[in-house]
Order: sequence, then structure tokens, then C-alpha cells
Amino acid sequence: MSDLVEALRFYQELGIEDLYRREAKPKAPQSAMTPDLFAPSTESLDDVRTDLGECARCKLHKTRNSIVFGSGNPQAEVVFVGEGPGADEDAQGLPFVGRAGQLLTDMINNSAQRMSVALRREHCYICNVIKCRPPGNRVPERDEIEACSPFLLRQIQAIRPRVVVALGATAARCLLGRNEPMHRMRGQWFDFQGTRLLVTFHPSYLLRDPTKKKEAWEDMQILFRFLYNL
Repeated sequence: MSDLVEALRFYQELGIEDLYRREAKPKAPQSAMTPDLFAPSTESLDDVRTDLGECARCKLHKTRNSIVFGSGNPQAEVVFVGEGPGADEDAQGLPFVGRAGQLLTDMINNSAQRMSVALRREHCYICNVIKCRPPGNRVPERDEIEACSPFLLRQIQAIRPRVVVALGATAARCLLGRNEPMHRMRGQWFDFQGTRLLVTFHPSYLLRDPTKKKEAWEDMQILFRFLYNL
């Protein structure tokens, strides 16, 4: 019952009022339409993590507690990319485990349930542009992104997902190489190394401005419609 109450609360925050029971069975994800989304890679995620090592390639290693590499399904069809670890992530060594992480879980799981599809957070892979927490959760600086982004790209190449979802402006600008405001990128499809990239809000922004949750719901609909041919 508590799960149902939480789901109802989430939908109400999104501005969705017409909740009803759907009898359709969950659909399984389709196979990737294009097998060579990325240049062939013989690396695994473990290979990338081993190469990263106890990284000291930028100044963030001086203040971190943990390297937050990423977590989830190494064969995921969807990779979510955030900005950088926060305090909870730095303490646990895992991405999106704090309040923003719980909201991301709700965005994935509750939206999938709403649309009667089988995707859940554990089916996805989640990581960040940078692997170490910036002091005070500030925006990552250019040299920090330049030091970390090659490992992010190798992670994505190792997984070869069907979709990359950029969470927030920092992730979108890093992956796309374009300096545009969020309102021009959000909810739009872009090409990223031959596969689809969708831009949506970072969950921490939605915590600060819950009025944007309805737009985030719309973005999740775009994602699921593509994945499941809805």
C-alpha cells in the first residue's frame, strides 16, 4: 500500500490527475535497431574502472572520499548521465543515492509503471560526467570535465546503449559539445555517436523547482515511446 501511496503522490506532483488502472501487460524492450551504435569496443566497464584507478588526474582527488564510477546494468539500453556526485554519493561510492537519487528512481519506476512498460532503475546504467564530488557541490570546472570525460565516453562505449539521457545542462553540454540553455535542449533528441540522446532536468533541479516535474514526466514519456515503440 505504501508503494501505491508513493506512486499517487509522485503523479500528483507531476500534475497528472487522470489515474486509472491499465490492464495491458508490460511490454518487453525491443532489440537495438542499429547494432553498431558506437565504434567497436573490446573494453568492459571493469576495464575502464581498472584504468581509472585511484585517479589523481585533477584537483578533485584532494577533497573526495570516494570515486563514484557508476552503477547498474552493464548491458543497459538506457544510460542516465548526471553532473557529479553529491555528499551521499561521495560517502557511499555510488551515484544517485541521496534525495535526488530517490527522485530519479521515482521518475524511472513510476513513469514506467504508468506507461505499462517493464523498465526499472536496476535495468539502467547511471553515472556522472565527473567521478569525484566538487567541494560544496559546485558546478564542475572545465579542467575537471576534461580529465573525466574520456572515462565517461569509454563507459558509454562499453555499454553501447540505445539511448543516453543527459540529466541537466552540465551533462548535456559535455556530451553534445554545445553551450545552449536548458529550455532549448530539454525534451529534444540529439545524435550522440550514432545513437539517440535525450535531454531532461537533473533531479536536484526538480527538488528545487517541483513545478518542472510535469515537464520531466513529458520527457520520460518521450523516452519510453521511443524504447517501446508506443
